Amino acid sequence: MTLSLKRSKLSVAILLFGIGMTASIHAQEIAVLKYKGGGDWYGNPTSLPNLISYCNININTKLNPQPQTVEPDSPDIYQYPLVHMTGHGNVFFSENDAENLRNYLISGGFLHIDDNYGMEPYLVKELKKVFPNKELIELPKTHPIFSAAFKFPEGLPKIHEHDGKRPQAFGMFENDRLVVLFTYESDLGNGWEDEEVYNDPFEVREKALKMGANIVKYVFEN
Repeated sequence: MTLSLKRSKLSVAILLFGIGMTASIHAQEIAVLKYKGGGDWYGNPTSLPNLISYCNININTKLNPQPQTVEPDSPDIYQYPLVHMTGHGNVFFSENDAENLRNYLISGGFLHIDDNYGMEPYLVKELKKVFPNKELIELPKTHPIFSAAFKFPEGLPKIHEHDGKRPQAFGMFENDRLVVLFTYESDLGNGWEDEEVYNDPFEVREKALKMGANIVKYVFEN
């Protein structure tokens, strides 16, 4: 065997080892839902990377630092235990979208929907396609998602005021398992953004990140 061939094989081995180590270090992934309808599914671009970093440091997760993007009708959605959805406006699920989302959620997946203000009327209608016989139920303050890692005795925190309504967390359940979480009038995602985006005080951003960490911890442990 020539020296150059030996070096080539060694380089390949090192590359494969590196890939394996990366997969091992980042064993879990979160995805953003790229839905149809014209709503800005891509809103708050720095939110999830910041939340992931916070979780990896503070609650010992091993999340891939870069969130993935997945469409609701894609078979790839089953790779992600947690899918995050946000936006301000219209949402549309096709029949295939709704069926695939339903099967994903029933089989163990979790969908967190954070209303970035203005999404709620469109979302509620489309969720009926996913679960025609289920309703969004407000979670009580005692639900374990509010104390999974950090305690929120008053329930969902208020991050941005908008029209001053109280923050609410709604859920959909499958055999007593929470499969959909809809955070409304809170704007957690805005609180996860880079500091200079909204110039929120540290205390507000930390509150949002702690609640986000609760969601992540709850999902991965239930």
